[in-house]
Amino acid sequence: MSGTSNETRPDSQRVVITGLGVVTALGNTVEDLWNNLLAGNSGVTNIDAFDTSDFTTHIAAEIKPEQFNPEDFMERKEAKRMDRFVQFAVAAARSAIADSGLQINADNADRIGVLIGSGIGGILTIQNQFEVMKEKGASRMSPFFIPMLISDMASGQVSILFGAKGPNTTVVTACATGTHAVGDAFHIIRRGDADAMIVGGAEAPICELGLGGFCAARALSTRNESPTTASRPFDKERDGFVMGEGAGVLVIETLANAKARNAKIYAEIVGYGLSGDAYHITSPAPEGEGAARSIRMALKVAEMNPSEIDYVNAHGTSTIPNDKLETAAIKSVFGDHAYKFAISSTKSMTGHLLGAAGAVEAIISAKAIQCQLAPPTANYSVPDPECDLDCIPNEPRKMEINAVLSNSFGFGGHNATVILKKVS
Repeated sequence: MSGTSNETRPDSQRVVITGLGVVTALGNTVEDLWNNLLAGNSGVTNIDAFDTSDFTTHIAAEIKPEQFNPEDFMERKEAKRMDRFVQFAVAAARSAIADSGLQINADNADRIGVLIGSGIGGILTIQNQFEVMKEKGASRMSPFFIPMLISDMASGQVSILFGAKGPNTTVVTACATGTHAVGDAFHIIRRGDADAMIVGGAEAPICELGLGGFCAARALSTRNESPTTASRPFDKERDGFVMGEGAGVLVIETLANAKARNAKIYAEIVGYGLSGDAYHITSPAPEGEGAARSIRMALKVAEMNPSEIDYVNAHGTSTIPNDKLETAAIKSVFGDHAYKFAISSTKSMTGHLLGAAGAVEAIISAKAIQCQLAPPTANYSVPDPECDLDCIPNEPRKMEINAVLSNSFGFGGHNATVILKKVS
């Protein structure tokens, strides 16, 4: 394989990132998110939205009311007809489109598509409308109940609000959703079905039903006495992931399209891999075998040698099995080179945004290339011999970053990997 073969493709088949938008507990602008990551700040706090005294976990990377007002991004009437995850998606999409400078009009609308996924969808709407039905009867349920809860409505509402009439779909693959969305849209553009796509993931799971389900699965950290240090990927004392919420949306388009309108370019998407563990509904496959196949496919699509990867934005959930098996997968693919590049998990600060995680982390990966800075893994203090790679502990690192690999893995055995490169 050669690291230059992708550059021989025509510009109409090369896919670049031109716009970024986020809604996170660390900020609703990419710059705020990025600066907080470099400073090692955590978005994890005690949950305020409801009483958590009956739950084993009381913490999350929750977006507080003072941090996000949907009416800053859409009309009040529109917001009331959307679940919180869709509100996040619309807000992040508005920011990404503005950042890209992309104008959607009658001349190009049918060549601009939307692919925004969600791992869980409108769980808050389900919870609220069940309470209405139980207390007041089925006749009092909202006529918008179904359109608010279904996972495809993030893509649907973004398409409607911004007039994008091209390919419109969604993906639901648990915590791999955001990365699958980016990768699937990459292929849509590369095969010529669209010139640009608005892509990403959105999630709003922090409610009694969502928290209760993950507590019952014993997947969450119970380090309630110290919220900001609870998410500690690759650290030996990790005890579970910390839920997050928000959205990440990117505008991606052909290099030809970007050049024609003189758009700024953050990075190029060159590789995408996906695989299934065919093993267990929640546990990763032994030795990270499925994750390794996803990584290998991404390298193959990118036509890159493993030695060309400089930085890995890891899935790094802070759970015992994931971090150990992701480390094993990386070592099985990269061999000795695994000890020569750097990896980090930004979930140590953002929390785990579930279906939005991969999209937010693709944005972080693009910023790493743009700024030539790798964000740290926060809260790393006790080395784990089973997670023995260079995880950039606690401080960002200035380094040469030409290529970034980003992993996402989800319940059901879903694995996804994307590779971004500096545009040459």
